[in-house]
Amino acid sequence: MSEKIFDRYKVIDVDTHITEPPDVWTDRVASKWGNKVPHIRRVEGRDMWFIGDEPAGGPGFYTMSGHTGTFPDVPMGYDDIPAASYDAKARLELMDEESIYAMVLYPNLGGFGSGGFLRLEEPALMLECVQAYNDFQVDWSSADPNRLLPVTALPFWDVEASVKEIERSAAKGHRAVLFGSRPETFGQPPLAHKHWDPVWAATQAAGLSISFHIGSGDISDIVDDKSEMGTKANFSRGGSLALLDNQNCLANLLFGGVCARFPNLDFVSVESGVGWLQCVLEMFDWQWVNGDVAKEHPEYDLLPSEYFKRQVYGSFWFEKRGIEGALEAFPNNLMWETDYPHPTSQYPSPNSSAEHPADYAEKAFGNVPDEVIRGVVQDTPARIYGVEL
Repeated sequence: MSEKIFDRYKVIDVDTHITEPPDVWTDRVASKWGNKVPHIRRVEGRDMWFIGDEPAGGPGFYTMSGHTGTFPDVPMGYDDIPAASYDAKARLELMDEESIYAMVLYPNLGGFGSGGFLRLEEPALMLECVQAYNDFQVDWSSADPNRLLPVTALPFWDVEASVKEIERSAAKGHRAVLFGSRPETFGQPPLAHKHWDPVWAATQAAGLSISFHIGSGDISDIVDDKSEMGTKANFSRGGSLALLDNQNCLANLLFGGVCARFPNLDFVSVESGVGWLQCVLEMFDWQWVNGDVAKEHPEYDLLPSEYFKRQVYGSFWFEKRGIEGALEAFPNNLMWETDYPHPTSQYPSPNSSAEHPADYAEKAFGNVPDEVIRGVVQDTPARIYGVEL
């Protein structure tokens, strides 16, 4: 076909981030909490988030699209980053420019599994800030609710409160639920523990999916160069290894029986790539059979790879070599993303080898059958996130 992929379909980007505006929490959380509420201060010319008097990162650290430098040379603040990172109308304009129909929206400050909210320390404030963030997403997405797709943050440290927040957010139009792949790093039971079954049950009942975004555990080593290998090398190393966490996440879902207990619940491995899936799932099946798992768990009626094909999905944004093998093996379980506007996102900058999303797609999909391409960029994510086409 002569018409390009992004012109043929309503393309859905399943992993982007909102760089939270300065007033997300100060405008929505009770004033009684004072400066414990996340707020922005300008320190020596740099916009920084603070919780109380403790710094908690800054918008420039995770908004690198269009920036000429690389970590630790990051933008100073809101004046130096694209408006599309924090303003919904500007985001829609960017989407139109790049021929992207819809985007799934993930956080920054709260963490990729909501662990950042634990820095608030006060349980009542933690819950209020989670709810404020989820309400902010509804407000932000109201610029076009069928194209901007919010994902629910959870007070995961409280299962009962998490269930209520899933129900509350689903009623407000959220499209998925965010959960951390390594809750044990925050003193909680591991992912496969039945402690979390009420969360899975509530999400399944709401008709939503669970998103496991990479980097949802302790990622301090990405910026703390204990090996003294060099700041840029360590940052790139940590960013690469973060993908491997989701292999462990997938093992817990499959061997822990989560997919077996909740057969109508979809799980999405976000920003973890897909080229490894064939090897890992073949290994899971091998160990499953040789370990006689079915004898111990007769209620597990499928192999790991079969559970995966039934209800687990992966996303990719940089892979070209080997992508055809993954697409051939799992044509109905893969989706495309950009990670906008993060340091490793697909959006080009003067100092980046990244391509425009549409150009990447033309090269990456190569000789992939058109019906598979359509599923990856449009039909599968439209079904998972309830997008009207």
